[in-house]
Amino acid sequence: MTRIVVAGAGLAAARACATLRRKGFDGELVVLGAERHPPYDRPPLSKAVLRGDRDDVPLPFDVDALGVRFRAGVTATGLDTAERVVRTDSGDEPYDGLLLATGAEPVRLPGDGEQLTVRTLDDALALRARLTAGARVVVIGASWIGAEVATAALSAGCRVTCLEAGPAPLSAALGGEVGALFTPWWSDVDLRLDTKVASADRGGVLLADGSVVAADVVVTGVGVRPATGWLTGSELEIGNGVHVDEHLRTSAPGVVAVGDLAARWSPRTGARLRVEHWDEAGAAASVAAQVLLASAAGSSDAELPVHDPVPYFWSDQFGRKVQYVGHHGPADRAEIDPGDDGTPAVHWYSPGGRLTAWLGVNRVKELVPARKRIAEATPPIP
Repeated sequence: MTRIVVAGAGLAAARACATLRRKGFDGELVVLGAERHPPYDRPPLSKAVLRGDRDDVPLPFDVDALGVRFRAGVTATGLDTAERVVRTDSGDEPYDGLLLATGAEPVRLPGDGEQLTVRTLDDALALRARLTAGARVVVIGASWIGAEVATAALSAGCRVTCLEAGPAPLSAALGGEVGALFTPWWSDVDLRLDTKVASADRGGVLLADGSVVAADVVVTGVGVRPATGWLTGSELEIGNGVHVDEHLRTSAPGVVAVGDLAARWSPRTGARLRVEHWDEAGAAASVAAQVLLASAAGSSDAELPVHDPVPYFWSDQFGRKVQYVGHHGPADRAEIDPGDDGTPAVHWYSPGGRLTAWLGVNRVKELVPARKRIAEATPPIP
């Protein structure tokens, strides 16, 4: 293997390049990034950047030291796995090994009005400039990102309304009972639950009942979709993301996929998971880089590293730190520990009694033990 291309220029790209060089790869290394920025840290976008504490959040990525050809502002437009070529909007890039890390794209609602999102650094800076005192900000979705945007908007002196289709904040992710624990945090927001949005129009948001919520700024936070459009016709197996095995290999030789783009097989849970978290992207990229090199060297499947960690993420909202570890399913039972002074914890158990996930509010010291318990409760499936 003499030429590796990385499609995408986020955390995964930075980690993959560092791993490849550390493991002795001395061939050509090309990184394609649709944005004009080198790799940067995404979690602070909806936190420190929106609050105005930071203007930039770069990741370690020294192109000279790494010997990387970084093509900023170049968008991957297609993939020919037979010819081993990535098509871009400024020419083809042949590869021996390919790491797919183009992430995910925000879901947008119908309507001709402006919908701001917080997916890129430019997104965050553009939104921050609009969060001025007195501005009427409508956040669509009481989601993880919706809560962090609402937090930043309140701190900037905005008048904030949140439109949530479910019965409680975060109900889509955590269920109504657990989501209800978060409702009191929204006391300074005009939080409208069980509210369906029809479209985001100029000057406001049209609701399903025909009424309009006036807005100066509309922020959509209803989720993301894996950025697989450019892979249409590539013959890769694609469902809710690019399907990969526990070694992060796609259905095409010499091609691996990681991060928000990948739907990976988890032997630990016996299910396919697409994990949209910072921790996942970084760890997976390091494994995927090693798999590319080991596969090219003729290693057997048994010799390849496996990527199947217990997922983890965190959110800072309304002055509280929320941490979640594991992965719970719709059949899992939630047990709520109300805690002291509004610091609950939630344990999810499978129908068979295994601990599958844990959530804690300002209960940082309990995270590591919870993660260990989850890992021990879900041993690898033969």
